[in-house]
Amino acid sequence: MYPTALTQLARGNPFSAPLFSLKTVEEPEQSLHGQKTRRLAAAATADEAVSCDFGSLKYYALCGFGGILSCGLTHTAVVPLDLVKCRLQVDPDKYKSIGNGFRVTVREDGIRGLAKGWAPTFIGYSMQGLCKFGFYEVFKIFYGDMLGEENTYLWRTSLYLAASASAEFFADIALSPMEAVKVRIQTQPGYANTLRQCVPKMFAEEGIWAFYKGLVPLWMRQIPYTMMKFSCFERTVELLYKHMVPKPRSECTKSEQLVVTFVAGYIAGVFCAIVSHPADSVVSVLNKERGSTAVGVLKKLGPKGVWKGLVARIIMIGTLTALQWFIYDSVKVYFRLPRPPPPEMPESLKKKLGLTE
Repeated sequence: MYPTALTQLARGNPFSAPLFSLKTVEEPEQSLHGQKTRRLAAAATADEAVSCDFGSLKYYALCGFGGILSCGLTHTAVVPLDLVKCRLQVDPDKYKSIGNGFRVTVREDGIRGLAKGWAPTFIGYSMQGLCKFGFYEVFKIFYGDMLGEENTYLWRTSLYLAASASAEFFADIALSPMEAVKVRIQTQPGYANTLRQCVPKMFAEEGIWAFYKGLVPLWMRQIPYTMMKFSCFERTVELLYKHMVPKPRSECTKSEQLVVTFVAGYIAGVFCAIVSHPADSVVSVLNKERGSTAVGVLKKLGPKGVWKGLVARIIMIGTLTALQWFIYDSVKVYFRLPRPPPPEMPESLKKKLGLTE
């Protein structure tokens, strides 16, 4: 039997690996198709009909579709705020605050000017959402199978971090070209007003490099953001059901579950914005100025400059993240996909830790 203090440490510290190793002593449970049962990402309750098997190709495809809707629609909806945020970052002398940024933009470009960059935003973030959510499900299951049932529970936060980082690596490759186009349209007045004008002009001036020169800073911004987005969301949902929701998740209606999803998503979004904002400032300036480098931009902005526009980003990302998780979970509900309950400690692990008779 393991000491009580060690047990509490393993259960209470979500970011640390357990200080002991465990070996499976029971035969793994089998599903109807001969696959191992995944407790961390178990299917929905037994009395709920689902449209596909958990971890099937259809499951991954519909998760990717949910990602397209959640990221593409939400990022496009907040294009005006994103435009002002980018202009605050690259020209703080002209755009002094969120309100001032909106007033200056409307005065110079009219109301339609607030929608600049909507097309590359929709295309780019739809592609990013496809990869981000789809690959997250793939990597979470893949890494979970590698760890085994007991270690998957003990290391679940590390699992969320690793799966989300792996997914975002590929998602940013899909996003980078349209992100570069969006920033160029939004931060260089007169350069180009539409996607069709901007893409050939950028290619003629700088070649294919114009669309990928911001990829590394994009990784620096998006990978920490996504790691926080997924791990914080997963653990917040777990804590909300444990401490705030007055009844078990299985007894909550779909609407009540989606409210929990939205609240957890907003909490995660606030932390995401803070973690990723300095790199976001670098990406905005880098894609605006020809011949610039990430290191040069970082030196130019300085310690204070990288935090310009943080309030606008917290409002934007908090709302975005909450809506993204809400839309994504709603897609799962609509298509009757398996939806995992909060993870519970496997019975075999409870016995090893002396928590049951």
